[in-house]
Amino acid sequence: MKVGINVGVTIKDIAKMANVSHTTVSRALNNSPLIKEKTKQKIIQIANQLNYSPDVHARSLVLQKSYTIGLFFTSISNGTSSSFLSETIKGVNTVIDENYNLFIKGIQDIKDYSMITRKRFDGIILMSQSDIDNAFIYHVIEKEIPLVVLNRQIEERSVVNVLSNDQEGVYEAIQLFIKHGHRDIAIIEGTPHFKSAQERKEGYLKALMEYQLPILSEYMIKGNYNMESGYEGMKKLLSLDNCPTAVFCSNDDMAIGAMKAIYEYGLMIPEDISIIGFDDIGFSEYTSPPLTTVKRPIEEISIAGAEKLLQVMDEGNQENGPIFLTTNVVRRHSVADVKCNS
Repeated sequence: MKVGINVGVTIKDIAKMANVSHTTVSRALNNSPLIKEKTKQKIIQIANQLNYSPDVHARSLVLQKSYTIGLFFTSISNGTSSSFLSETIKGVNTVIDENYNLFIKGIQDIKDYSMITRKRFDGIILMSQSDIDNAFIYHVIEKEIPLVVLNRQIEERSVVNVLSNDQEGVYEAIQLFIKHGHRDIAIIEGTPHFKSAQERKEGYLKALMEYQLPILSEYMIKGNYNMESGYEGMKKLLSLDNCPTAVFCSNDDMAIGAMKAIYEYGLMIPEDISIIGFDDIGFSEYTSPPLTTVKRPIEEISIAGAEKLLQVMDEGNQENGPIFLTTNVVRRHSVADVKCNS
């Protein structure tokens, strides 16, 4: 039974009792795959019996490690929904163990990149939403800090890149509208300078062009990835003489805002207007009606990114090209056959 931490116990003491080298003990306590499971369990058992606790500060000085991983976003306060933020953090935190501190920051809030150094960060995960992140990416590369970029495809081959195919997901969503007979299809776009907003709009346009449907400027409404912009965008669409029968919203938060505007206007979903969102956040299943949406696996992307970062920190980057996680349309009850074609 443990009664406290034995501060006098060292790795060398454990190594002596286990009859192994102190390197083997260190690897076992850090869950290295290089150590046989039987040996690892024996060392962990001895460490527990001795109430061993690692001196993280001393270890960081010896190994020249900070035991800090940075998780950066383009911006936390502008255009990043709370659900997107929480799912990213949740995914990364699932992988990063208790030996590491997780530092979270928006790039737009950093005035001086000089604080981004190898001494301060053992590795960095960037949830990149815009090309304006490129200066930050190049700084991190220059400082030789292991880096994984999520969410946006980049050209730099020395960096691990994990993302989803947003354009294809939106294309499939518009296809679903078309299969239900819709021809007047609008879009409420995401934050203008975000790459994801551009990719989703391209998927929308690609589907309309391939099915030879009208592309109308008044059906393309600017949004900002929050509920308010979805609500205001939908009100603009409802005020048109030829109101669309189907609306794609570039994320679920905006779709929820749009649904509120539709109900306030005295219309029903999906009887009067069909609607599809993007992301498949937790709330989308509990809207009224449950929201049909494109599932983008943000948590899974973040988990994969964190796993890749730990691998790069240990082995260096051995990846070739971006890693794509697939999107898919989750069908619920917010899409129905159009009442009549325009």
